Amino acid sequence: MLAGRTAPGGIDLPATRRRVQLALVVSQILGGLGVSTAVALAAVLAEEVGGSEAVAGLASTSSVIGTALLSLPFAALMARRGRRVGLTSAYAVAAVGGLVVVTGAAMRNFPLLLVGMAAFGASNTANLQARFAAADLAEPLHRARAISTVVWATTIGAVLGPNIAAPAGKSVSGLGIPEAAGPFLWGTAVFLAAGAVLHLLLRPDPLLTARALARTEAPRAAEEAVTGAEAVVGAEGAAREEHGRSAHQSSDSERSLRAGIRAVAASAPARVALASIAGSHTVMVSVMVMTPVDLGGHGAGVELIGLVISGHITGMYAFSPVMGWLADRIGRFSVILIGVALLGCATALAGTADGNHVQSAVGLFLLGLGWSAGLVSGSALLTDSVPQQARAAVQGFSDLIMNSAAGVGGALSGLVVAQAGYGWLNLLAAALLVPVAAVTVAVAARR
Repeated sequence: MLAGRTAPGGIDLPATRRRVQLALVVSQILGGLGVSTAVALAAVLAEEVGGSEAVAGLASTSSVIGTALLSLPFAALMARRGRRVGLTSAYAVAAVGGLVVVTGAAMRNFPLLLVGMAAFGASNTANLQARFAAADLAEPLHRARAISTVVWATTIGAVLGPNIAAPAGKSVSGLGIPEAAGPFLWGTAVFLAAGAVLHLLLRPDPLLTARALARTEAPRAAEEAVTGAEAVVGAEGAAREEHGRSAHQSSDSERSLRAGIRAVAASAPARVALASIAGSHTVMVSVMVMTPVDLGGHGAGVELIGLVISGHITGMYAFSPVMGWLADRIGRFSVILIGVALLGCATALAGTADGNHVQSAVGLFLLGLGWSAGLVSGSALLTDSVPQQARAAVQGFSDLIMNSAAGVGGALSGLVVAQAGYGWLNLLAAALLVPVAAVTVAVAARR
């Protein structure tokens, strides 16, 4: 379906892929900059406004919960209107959230700050959904690489962000705003720019184009879907995709979240993909949000914390093309297990650092690398394993699950650190990896 140079309506697919990828790459650079600039000091701002270490993790947790709650509405919007409208709207909501955070910080109003953080989470909704937009027009055997390219683009902004947190904070000095809130004001401007880029450049819409191609070239699409699915999830998955195509012809069922949930329930590989995405994200968020607090408690300054978080974000994004290439070459299941191993090593190093800043930095780098492996391979496997008509809904459901789980982990992380310590937090996070590994091995063995 997607291999030819032209498609019905005269669409040049290679040129369209390049244009879509350019728009997504530019917006991801901006989105990564806005998110990482703020997240570097989110826990510090929450502790300052809330007055307790126990609530330090609630700022990032509110953002994660906001991302989860907004995943379904924006997924439904994308299903109806396409990726361009959905992603642009998400960045607009995030920009408003940044202003609310600054207002809450200036008023020393902790509940208002948390509300702003929840809306700010829409930026992560946009950043995460962009990876699926990259897969809309990709050929089946290149989906992981298409996803990883967009994930990689976040590296530029995400690595730069924590290092400009200090200048962003100083820019609001004298305005009655805590310095830790300055990055959120900068984030607002960056998100508006990202939304403008997508609004102007993401044409034609990749999701709507992919659906049009699926409807107008059904016989050819069926043949290519079988080839791609057999290479990735086996003949059973291909048969399910072909059956799903005939069973979900109406536009209502294409956009139905219920149909997406049914598609996941019917596919063992899709369930593995969800476990990988949610498990990797939960472990990463739970450990990452409390690391600045732990480093600060061991004498690290804002600049050192920014460097450690930059290394972590480098691990998250910079090596995603390697993970995408591996997922296409050696298989999605294998890379998921590599991600589990990396996350396990990361929690062991971070949890036993006890003030060794170099060890903490290495642990946080591996934490990001393991997250990248789990997210890229899991996202590709999820897209492979469900019918095209249900993908937008399934992808929204996936982000809901991953961010809800991470929200719970982030909320509990502050309490765990306050009551038991940072080492116990890492041990509990490592325990979450066991069921992910078990279900991955079980399904892979049956194939």
